[in-house]
Amino acid sequence: MVFTIIIVLIVGLVLVGVIVNAIQQHKNKIESDRRTEISKQKSIIDNTEAALLGAEQIPTSQRLNFIMQRRILAAMKAAKQIGDTSTGSNERIKSMEETLKTIDVSRPAPSEDSFQLPQGDKHVIVFIRGIKNLRTLLRAEFKKGRIESRVFLAEDKLLERLQLRANVETLVRRGDIAVKNNQMGSARQCLEKAIGALASQPNQDEYITTRKAQLEEQLYNLESNLKNTNSQDVAKKEESERSEIDELFGEKKKW
Repeated sequence: MVFTIIIVLIVGLVLVGVIVNAIQQHKNKIESDRRTEISKQKSIIDNTEAALLGAEQIPTSQRLNFIMQRRILAAMKAAKQIGDTSTGSNERIKSMEETLKTIDVSRPAPSEDSFQLPQGDKHVIVFIRGIKNLRTLLRAEFKKGRIESRVFLAEDKLLERLQLRANVETLVRRGDIAVKNNQMGSARQCLEKAIGALASQPNQDEYITTRKAQLEEQLYNLESNLKNTNSQDVAKKEESERSEIDELFGEKKKW
């Protein structure tokens, strides 16, 4: 009888241990999921703030600015719901809500003609990377159903065109530098890539057609100069070879 009681107690203790362990594992999983979600919301905030900071030199619309700021606010509120009172503090949420109220989404986007390519390759890389980041975040908001299709298409189109201009003008600038360094082959490649980028656009508007025509003329002049230079080099080489032949096999002068 005593032995049976001991066995029952042992089995009971084992079961209690298993249950306690399962409960603890469940709590650990919940806490791990909570930390992962908090980290995710912090990452959303940090990435969006970095994109906005990188967009200071990009002529974007106020509507896009509103979308990005609202994305930050949504991440703050999500963090608050899972107990992160630092990331999702009432003060930060209230401040962001006030910021959103000051943004005039009806204000027209800056003209594309206001676009200016930054000086220096490093600044250009940051500029283009900033545009790509904004497009990625914009697409993420659209997938979450926070943006209407027409708004997404309009904003993404504006960013796409800015990205096109940045790419084209960067190639043109590199081509000009190559010409100055007498690297005509590299200059031709840059112009061909820029023309190809413009030609691949489905909607050929005034900027694309005008810029494409300018670059095609520039490429034609460059290739003409290359042909003339090559012809002159060939003529000089042939003249030099004739002189050498005449010297070897020509009639010897008697002194």
